[in-house]
Amino acid sequence: MLDRPRRFSIKQIAAQAGVSKATVDRVLHQRGSVHYQTHRRIQQALAELEAQETCGLAVGRTFHIDVILHTPRRFSDAVKEAIHTQLGTLAPFRIFPRFHLYQHIDPQRMQALILRCVSNGSQGVILKAADEPEISAAVNQVTAAGVPVVTLVSDLTHSERIGYIGMDNRTAGQTAAYLLTRWLDDATQDVAVVISSQHFRGEAERHGGFCSWLHERAPHVRVVEVSGGLGVYPPTLQRMTQALEQHPSIKAVYSVGGGNRAIVDAFAALARPLRVFIGHDLDQENRQLLAEEKIAAIIDHNLQLDARHAFTRILQFHRLWKAGPIAPSPVQIVTPFSLAH
Repeated sequence: MLDRPRRFSIKQIAAQAGVSKATVDRVLHQRGSVHYQTHRRIQQALAELEAQETCGLAVGRTFHIDVILHTPRRFSDAVKEAIHTQLGTLAPFRIFPRFHLYQHIDPQRMQALILRCVSNGSQGVILKAADEPEISAAVNQVTAAGVPVVTLVSDLTHSERIGYIGMDNRTAGQTAAYLLTRWLDDATQDVAVVISSQHFRGEAERHGGFCSWLHERAPHVRVVEVSGGLGVYPPTLQRMTQALEQHPSIKAVYSVGGGNRAIVDAFAALARPLRVFIGHDLDQENRQLLAEEKIAAIIDHNLQLDARHAFTRILQFHRLWKAGPIAPSPVQIVTPFSLAH
């Protein structure tokens, strides 16, 4: 039996979890069988209600916003932190995020998850997902049903999403190429570009910006693509090790999608020098690597600002926030010497 704080009603828990009140009642009182995933979702809903309560939300109109992220846990943790920080700043609205976080999810499951938001009473969706036809089709369906979708960090340009929130990824890739060539010598050499997956548009745009800048300004630098690690340690370590064995001249890396500790460890295991390493996102792992001076620079964007922009864009859709353009997040460069301790 779940330990339910008395201040949360069955109706509140059901709305937060996106299930019926009868299902919540069965779980709370152990009446009948409930699928373990549903049981887990109700446990998560209770934790989310607790977290939201600590933010001191103002009394006002209630919005349930589904936050759906296909990303390594370190990044989803950073997004959650940014969202919870922003909740209390949007008075008089009471915004209740419902988090759906996946390191691995196929397009069909993601499609079904997005479509369920309509029946679960969602007033908006914040989405980071692969650029797949099934996912764009689901976004189009829920938008047509009156549930606005904003994409975060990685866009779905062929969908009817109401807006993209994040940095200009092509500019970020060009910035990485500019920095990298300033640290390398002029000899012909290979540079690894590590991509978590070919299916995320944001990563493809960063990769495209990086390669186009090198082609125009530094043709002596050859790109070796390392993909498929999903930003997760074991597969990234395996693929990076294979690339180093096949390309003995690699001594610099641009990590587009993550798995950076695995990249550092692959170089160390083969006793190979890593002269220049540029990555993305100032999450906990990259903070540690910066502090150890294993990464030369991190290209970052303000997740706090992104979280606020995602919420205000949804409120604009509902005609509850002053309309106006939302600019892309500025590209920020963090080095070990500018890292705030």
